[in-house]
Amino acid sequence: MKKNKKWIQIIILSIVLIIGVYTIVSNLTSSDDNKYPVEGSKAPDFTLAGLDNKTYKLSDYAGKAVLINFWGTFCPPCKKEMPALQSQYNLSKDKNVEFLEVNLDASRVTVQSFIDQYNLTLPILLDSEHVVRKQYGVVEYPTTLFIKPDGTIMKIHKGEMDEPFIENMLKKLTEGAQQGK
Repeated sequence: MKKNKKWIQIIILSIVLIIGVYTIVSNLTSSDDNKYPVEGSKAPDFTLAGLDNKTYKLSDYAGKAVLINFWGTFCPPCKKEMPALQSQYNLSKDKNVEFLEVNLDASRVTVQSFIDQYNLTLPILLDSEHVVRKQYGVVEYPTTLFIKPDGTIMKIHKGEMDEPFIENMLKKLTEGAQQGK
């Protein structure tokens, strides 16, 4: 009986080792390149509720240039770039460009307080469950995607932006839209 018990233990240990080695090897050799969107790829569709209680769906903006900015009130560079984003939003209202500010805070009250403090009118989308952030592979804040009217990502910018940079990127997006007409 002891001999059989020892063999069973060896078999179980072998199976656990084989599964462990397989898991490690498959994780090391798998490529995350196709897991998240990259420049030149199509931006994945998503639906989020806005701070204004409206529903925002990326695919509703097909044919328009879109700026998606992932940010949080906890992020100093996000706070610093927000006035530049608001300014460009005001200037771009009639230029076939949509702004979607995807907020990553957990508290709606915190976000509303921030919006009131900075007098923002940009569309603020709430991603408190981090579903869209994970879908896009965003790990640095702020991260901004500039999406062409055909739905492909022209540029992914990680870090704070100043107003001339935003203006330049929006100009490239809208020029592309006008040339495509």
